[in-house]
Amino acid sequence: MPPKLKTVSLPQKDAAFIEPMECLAVPQLPDAANWVWEIKIDGYRVIAVKSDRVNLFSRKKKSFNNKFAYIADALADLPPGTVVDGELVAIDENGRPNFNLLQNFRTGASQIQLYVFDLLCLNNRDTTKLPLIERRELLKTLAFKDKRIKIVDYVEAQPTELLSSVREQHLEGIVGKRKDSLYQPGKRTGAWIKFRVNCGQELVIGGYLPGTHGLDSIIVGYYKGDDLIYVARVRNGFVPASRRHLFEKLRPLVISECPFVNLPERHRPRWGEGLTAEDMKKYVWLRPELVAQIEFLEWTESDHLRHSKFVGLREDKNPREVVKER
Repeated sequence: MPPKLKTVSLPQKDAAFIEPMECLAVPQLPDAANWVWEIKIDGYRVIAVKSDRVNLFSRKKKSFNNKFAYIADALADLPPGTVVDGELVAIDENGRPNFNLLQNFRTGASQIQLYVFDLLCLNNRDTTKLPLIERRELLKTLAFKDKRIKIVDYVEAQPTELLSSVREQHLEGIVGKRKDSLYQPGKRTGAWIKFRVNCGQELVIGGYLPGTHGLDSIIVGYYKGDDLIYVARVRNGFVPASRRHLFEKLRPLVISECPFVNLPERHRPRWGEGLTAEDMKKYVWLRPELVAQIEFLEWTESDHLRHSKFVGLREDKNPREVVKER
């Protein structure tokens, strides 16, 4: 029997794609009162819709059904008229999420899992108007028989306790959510927040340096209003296969003019991460349509990255929404 709603006054709503609610990046964590905490998982955001069949959507409403058909099959037990929000991840041999594995076509189906953390519609009733805690209690009543589908746990303790565990396991960070928060599609209100333990964020690719296997390095930046701001040349983190794969995606995006408003730079900053007019002659410029996940040591005083590393493409991200997180 499908679970019953606790709140019978919820409006009728046909199960359909709902734009995901977003987390606000914060430089420090608030007091734990009225907040719950989850481990931040590094993967693809997924909205799963069960009507007559299960449909998996990216945050930009692209279908994931062909690429992750086995996850759609694993959600077949969802009650009709249900929408859930979650993160699709690949698990490595150490049991940790690995974003590179998620993009590797050789990754086995057994390594891909869906971590579900919210319930947006149940029995064709709109649950987004319920407080988070009530939505999570309803979510727990769903029976996921397939081991590849997991419900994300949360804690109500001080976030510092969770942070220690995250650091020990070399995970990405934590997510905080207000217990009374409603689900606000497409909004980044601060009712949900994220705090990174490692330094890293999504950045827009605006150029590359040709080299072995197609490219030597990529040029990345973030948006400040309508302006694309250059922050780094990224050479580390590639293997021959990932260079070739990325190069094939970049080739159709070539343009004649540099898309970064702060280039060229007059002088190379202290750590050599800048680009002068002479340096720029070596690069190929691109329409800023692809987003990469980049890890790095720190931001410099000149708003550049030190020791940056390519992690993978974020094809689920809108480049115009990529801003400096902190």
